[in-house]
Amino acid sequence: MPTWNPWHGCMKISPGCNHCYVYSRDAEFGKDASKVYKTSKFDLPLQKNRRKEYKLLQEEEPVYTCMTSDFFIKDADEWRRDAWMMMRAREDLHFVIITKRIHRFPVSLPEDWGAGYENVTIMCAAENQSRADDRIPKLLELPIRHKAIILEPMLEHINIEPYLASGQIERVVCGGESGEDARGCDFAWILDMMNQCVAYDVAFQFKQTGTLFKKGDKVYRIEQEDQTIQAKKAGVDFDRNFNSGKE
Repeated sequence: MPTWNPWHGCMKISPGCNHCYVYSRDAEFGKDASKVYKTSKFDLPLQKNRRKEYKLLQEEEPVYTCMTSDFFIKDADEWRRDAWMMMRAREDLHFVIITKRIHRFPVSLPEDWGAGYENVTIMCAAENQSRADDRIPKLLELPIRHKAIILEPMLEHINIEPYLASGQIERVVCGGESGEDARGCDFAWILDMMNQCVAYDVAFQFKQTGTLFKKGDKVYRIEQEDQTIQAKKAGVDFDRNFNSGKE
């Protein structure tokens, strides 16, 4: 999965942040993950090798952007315009931005944004019903061409049918929480979310089980390297194009 982290560091703002992997990883090196700074990869989309070729090449998978921070964090307001400019320059790439700060989307938005760049997907993150009900309506009100939802870590059963009914959501991704202190994820929540998506013909992906995964009356402890594998084996992903027979 290609990634681009133009800046690093973030502040926790909701329960889904409690066991943030960035904080855990930085702590191993004695770093303060709440300090936000530009990285050496800030201009990665425009960087070229000695043959004058882009280092970040077009692939089937999108470029996941700002995975060690939040793209819309206040500390990065002065850098964001340049980041948008690089995405505009690389129309051959598709950028996916995951955010818990959808309310800050309009800050430092480029003048030519219009209804949104065709090569950018904004994925609104929520971990429980209250955050979903707070953030997703804001997403639906914004001028964004490609809108998606990620419920990870999924901490409880969540109903997003009213938002799927808008016809604006292209994809929903769910996943449990990883780590030693992970909170559990119930397969029943995953199945219900899949059914919600199928009902509205919205693509669905079960990304990972998380460390503590409940299925029926049993709770399983799953190692990090097996969480994505086990989620895939569950066979609950829904590709609307494939399943509906669309081309």
